[in-house]
Amino acid sequence: MGLISEVLLLPFAPVRGSGWVIGQVLAEAERIYCDPATVRAELARLEEKLEAGEITEEKFDRQEDELLDRLEIATRTSAGLGNGTAP
Repeated sequence: MGLISEVLLLPFAPVRGSGWVIGQVLAEAERIYCDPATVRAELARLEEKLEAGEITEEKFDRQEDELLDRLEIATRTSAGLGNGTAP
């Protein structure tokens, strides 16, 4: 029965392949987004923008809070504590 189902589902192979590719891209994007080094680099760039006068103090505070939240989640995840909740 496995061979017959594979033959019948063969026209849908490009869709299954596309789904796999999309899943891989999402996984890599999430890995980069949650990487503590990436978040720290973004914090440094944000501070440079503030010092250069490119953004206001208000916008800096708001974006800094978001980045610090991401950093906290990223460090907990990398420490093996799951989704940011204590074990």
